[in-house]
Amino acid sequence: MSDLPRKAVTRTAKLAALPLGFAGRATWGLGKRIGGKSAELVAREVQQRTADQLFKTLGELKGGAMKLGQALSVFESALPEEIAGPYRAALTKLQEAAPPLPSRTVHGVLAERIGEDWREYFLEFEDTPAAAASIGQVHRAVWHDGREVAVKVQYPGAGEALLSDLTQLSRFARLLGPLVPGMDIKPVIKELRDRVSEELDYELEAQAQQEHAAEFEDDPDVVIPQVVHQSDQVLVTEWIDGIPLSEVIAEGTAEQRDRAGQLLARFLFSGPARTGLLHADPHPGNFRLLPPAEEEGQTEEDGGPVGSWRLGVLDFGTVDRLPGGLPRNIGDSLRLALEGDAAGVYGLLRAEGFVKESIDLDPDAVLDYLLPIIEPTQVEEFTFSRGWIREQAARIADPRSPAHQLGRQLNLPPSYVLIHRVTLSTIGVLCQLGATVRLRDELEAWLPGFLAEDTETEDTETVDAAAEGTEYAEEEGEPEGEPVQA
Repeated sequence: MSDLPRKAVTRTAKLAALPLGFAGRATWGLGKRIGGKSAELVAREVQQRTADQLFKTLGELKGGAMKLGQALSVFESALPEEIAGPYRAALTKLQEAAPPLPSRTVHGVLAERIGEDWREYFLEFEDTPAAAASIGQVHRAVWHDGREVAVKVQYPGAGEALLSDLTQLSRFARLLGPLVPGMDIKPVIKELRDRVSEELDYELEAQAQQEHAAEFEDDPDVVIPQVVHQSDQVLVTEWIDGIPLSEVIAEGTAEQRDRAGQLLARFLFSGPARTGLLHADPHPGNFRLLPPAEEEGQTEEDGGPVGSWRLGVLDFGTVDRLPGGLPRNIGDSLRLALEGDAAGVYGLLRAEGFVKESIDLDPDAVLDYLLPIIEPTQVEEFTFSRGWIREQAARIADPRSPAHQLGRQLNLPPSYVLIHRVTLSTIGVLCQLGATVRLRDELEAWLPGFLAEDTETEDTETVDAAAEGTEYAEEEGEPEGEPVQA
């Protein structure tokens, strides 16, 4: 019997209490207002109580509940400040910590998966976890060869709990609307559920991390810890220190924010081109800002030149496999949109399945819908902000707006679902950072099709190939996808 709450009835009751709690606090708030308190003060108290319950419930349950909280936390920058404020601290906690499992449970997993003599593999092992996530927790230790390592131990019963949570959460997804007003949470839950088996498989995670570590071994900007040991439910990797991105968001300098944002964008676009893999879990808890190595000029006073700080990347449990890098159609579509070629953009979107054959849209209206979203690519450098992303969210979420009506008619092909979520999540983190980023530099360096170097023939071949691929997928019965607004 593990210490992870596993019984479906227990977990369901706790999850069901979230929306019920929201309603109860609304009634409590009404009573307070009748009693004479100002509406603004009462609203703040209600939101704070909601945030406290949210963290307590999702953190205690871990599993799918906590994973949903992590996924939603990167979108808080799109919310109006009066809503986002009370949730921000609670959601940020989900990125770094959760109530830990007892040491006896951790020791039991290590004994079962590594061997009864597991302590002989370590010179030191800290029983208090350094971090906890949705399906496991991390302990700091010293490997038998003297290397500092991170020991990731999967919670017993994590798979069962994860699937149970996400199934239950999907059943009352609409009731979770207060978490992120204006967002359709159900598709987010569905996509998380589709990735469960991969995230539970530490062998797959070790392979993905090894491939990244080999490719980025001598990279001056990105640091990937090497895999030291892997067995079922246990993964040992090199330990890396640094400033958690959540701390940079909360109190980092402007220089640190900009540097972290630039490297995050660089890793997002360069990773698939260099490894054929897309790191698909871009919440702040998975990144560190590392000071430069001593030989690079680090000083005691300022930790070395800010410009040479590096990005440490953790947790490769969820990746999207893209053997050819990011799809060329993304770069082609962006380039044509920036050139004002509405017909060209529309043709590519239709060929890829973003516009179904049964629907006819005005190409100029589609371009007008896209241009505000791709604004960061129109300039040499762009400052991502909470205000900017709120404007985009409000424009698309307002049922009365033309953007909302058009967005409902667009489709998201299955092969783009994870790319879409990762891109939105990364933009959310950039807005949390408030970073000024030279995004065009990264697109020109790493995104196929973004530069206008290719001939018209090659562009035509790409469109034709995409159209053929869409027809083939339809013949094979591939799912149609889901609304882009998801």
